[in-house]
Amino acid sequence: MLLLASDPDAIKDLFAKSVEAFGTVDVLINNAGITRDGLVMRMKPDAWQSVIDTNLSGVFYCTQAFFKLAAKKRTGRIINISSVVGQIGNPGQANYAAAKGGVIAMTMSNAKEFAARGVVVNTVCPGFIETDMTDKLDDAYLEQVSEGIPLKRLGKPSEVSGMCRFLALDPAVEYITGHTFNVDGGIAMGC
Repeated sequence: MLLLASDPDAIKDLFAKSVEAFGTVDVLINNAGITRDGLVMRMKPDAWQSVIDTNLSGVFYCTQAFFKLAAKKRTGRIINISSVVGQIGNPGQANYAAAKGGVIAMTMSNAKEFAARGVVVNTVCPGFIETDMTDKLDDAYLEQVSEGIPLKRLGKPSEVSGMCRFLALDPAVEYITGHTFNVDGGIAMGC
């Protein structure tokens, strides 16, 4: 089944099938994300809207479906994957920055709203990570980016997944909610 993160009906169906197959859902990691980069002066409405729909509205729809399950159990963990671009911006990515910044704000609102039901909500903000997205970037540009990162390299997917594993499974996280954890080699510090 192809799931479109911006399709509320597809998301409801996914959760129904997950509950049918596994009995419940304990952790939600909102990790859908797309880019449609372009300068604001030239950005087409569909480039703006598709990024907002997937990267921000998709998080809302998945969170809403998950919370209906978690609220009944009075426990659960939500991990939203944002980006340092949502904190510091990036030229040519106004749509992406707006969506990812919105995810950070939504995390804080949801953390306050869901706390009474025992559900914690946190955000992970990756920096430049070795993924399909960065594979498309020019090598010279990636070298320049790496020079601006205090650790002087791109991150590894395992470093992001390690933070997610901690937030999903560690007992200490029962008292951590509404926070943003950067996995970015220190790039956001310089701003």
